[in-house]
Amino acid sequence: MKKTITSAAALVLLAGCGQSSTPDSAAGADAAPVSGIDLSYIDSNVRPGDDFFAHVNGRWVEEFEIPADKSNYGTFAKLTEAAEEDVKAIIEMSATGDFAKGSDEQKVGDLYKSYLDMETRDALGIAPLQPELDRIAAISSHDELPAYFADATRRGYGMPFGLAQFPDMKNPGFYGVYAFQGGLGLPEREYYFNDDDKSVALREQYVAHIETMYGLAGLENGAEAAQTIMALETRLAGQHMRKEDARDWQANYNKVPVGELGTVMPQFDWDGYLETLGLTELDGLIVLMTDYMGELDAIIRDTDLETWKTYLTWGALNAKAGLLDEALDKQNFAFYGTALSGTPEQEEPWRRAVGTVNGLLGEVVGKVYVKNHFPPEAKERMLELVGNLIAAYEVSIRDLEWMGEDTRAEALDKLSKFTPKIGYPDEWRDYSALTIEPGDLFGNVERATLAEYQRQLDRQGGPVDRGEWGMNPQRVNAYYNPTLNEIVFPAAILQPPFFNLAADDAVNYGAIGAVIGHEIGHGFDDKGSTFDGDGALRNWWTDDDRAEFERRTGALVDQYDSYKVFDDLHVNGTFTLGENIGDLGGLSIALKAYQMSLNGDASPEIDGYVGEQRVLLGWAQVWRRKYRDEELRRRIAVDPHSPAEFRVNGIVRNMPEFYTAFDVTEGDALYLPPEERVKIW
Repeated sequence: MKKTITSAAALVLLAGCGQSSTPDSAAGADAAPVSGIDLSYIDSNVRPGDDFFAHVNGRWVEEFEIPADKSNYGTFAKLTEAAEEDVKAIIEMSATGDFAKGSDEQKVGDLYKSYLDMETRDALGIAPLQPELDRIAAISSHDELPAYFADATRRGYGMPFGLAQFPDMKNPGFYGVYAFQGGLGLPEREYYFNDDDKSVALREQYVAHIETMYGLAGLENGAEAAQTIMALETRLAGQHMRKEDARDWQANYNKVPVGELGTVMPQFDWDGYLETLGLTELDGLIVLMTDYMGELDAIIRDTDLETWKTYLTWGALNAKAGLLDEALDKQNFAFYGTALSGTPEQEEPWRRAVGTVNGLLGEVVGKVYVKNHFPPEAKERMLELVGNLIAAYEVSIRDLEWMGEDTRAEALDKLSKFTPKIGYPDEWRDYSALTIEPGDLFGNVERATLAEYQRQLDRQGGPVDRGEWGMNPQRVNAYYNPTLNEIVFPAAILQPPFFNLAADDAVNYGAIGAVIGHEIGHGFDDKGSTFDGDGALRNWWTDDDRAEFERRTGALVDQYDSYKVFDDLHVNGTFTLGENIGDLGGLSIALKAYQMSLNGDASPEIDGYVGEQRVLLGWAQVWRRKYRDEELRRRIAVDPHSPAEFRVNGIVRNMPEFYTAFDVTEGDALYLPPEERVKIW
């Protein structure tokens, strides 16, 4: 979740991946079918049943060197780079033209150039942040902290607790405002408490980083401030809900009427806080981590004011370092890019500038991106695939031997109400309220943040905009939104190896088909299954069916807990459960949909593989990815997706079709006895 009011689409996201550029739709009707499988990286020395990921991707893993500006690299990163290059070409048409003030072209061009104008940024130094530092310095009592927290939240600064706007989980036709834990400079609570040598060293690096940043910003007493900040952040982290528990929406949803917020934080000035935010008409605040908020109330009061001002000063500097001068930007990367993720070099400035434009004016460039790079036939074919996947899910749900009729009826009702969004929104976002000035990167970002806050504030209390997208068309990703019961596939992911209009159907079912199935599967994973077909948080399960569901998902947790990433680190099966359920259901249903599409005929053999094999190979090749060790450790701590190797091997070993397709036998490393294979959907 973001630390300002933001869109509902952030609730559940799938990290996607890809390769190549625009789909090739030029193959003639009489052309020989192509498999869409890249055979050049298959390692025939590895049996599929021993390590399917290595069998499909082994030669690439062995030969490929991660670029110096990446913490990891694979098909996802390759597609992302291609999309960035496409967007750069669009932006540069604006950056080199003479366009009227206030036009979309002027905004895009001047925002892009303001990011790249390091000469101006260096000349300004810390000056753009000084008004914020002055606001912090002027706080004269604990009573003024709530109003400052609120004001800073509007402008995009991280506070001890965050605020976000999503559809109300219990009343999804209308927006709710959510409060949740925050306030940490390290990625997650366990970074503050793990006692292994790497974690201890990283905390020491973080303290040294704060001191260095203070010096570069010309702030005094950096060494003392760093110790003060680390101590307060550690105290906050100690009260944070564990990430495994934070996923439990049913347990954490707690809508508190405004008049009763004092029962959560009795000493906190809620009236002043909400008034500063412009939320005076709010009927209630949805508090997701009630225990944390209660403990924060005491921490606010018994922490001296100077400590809070030191902490807030660091929060301001840390949040905006990448928008200031080159020295601060580089030091910020040295810790968050290199120390945390192992990335030796920053991306080229133009890529970071493209990211800024995508983040603040994404649908302006997205409109042109779609026109240039997303053929209409791709959307038509995707809608057909979605329909086929939903049909296969329906057959599977009707045939589930472990599910009773009452729960089955609810599941089928939910399935019938899924809304697919393909490629791009029907209506584009209006950015007319945003002013972009040449040479003012810091101001441009702050004005954009405030404009977005105001846009969402204006709709609070009204009906949910069901046409809104949470991702730009040029984003290589996909997501499921439980409160709208929608699956969303931006244009940029709809190209090889995910989606290949020139290839035989099998690879598309194994790639984008399995991704479609994955996103539908999020509606039926351990947490998505707590929402009904209308997007409401409601228990639609019988007790017996829920118990059996949890028995099966518990077996999947145990499997993933057993997968070692390093000798001292394994996958967190509980934290990754939702994504693992999505992967297992997604690939299983995609294979079923492919088999249904054959209408009883045998699948064709192409490149030496029959269709069922190519579905599985298609899945494995889209997860082709390598990680730096530091990044892999970070992901285990913060990413609800399993590492790529286990998104392949951990799934196929549960599928009977894998054993048949690749002659997997009891002596193979991936072999599981039939009674240990997990089938959920």
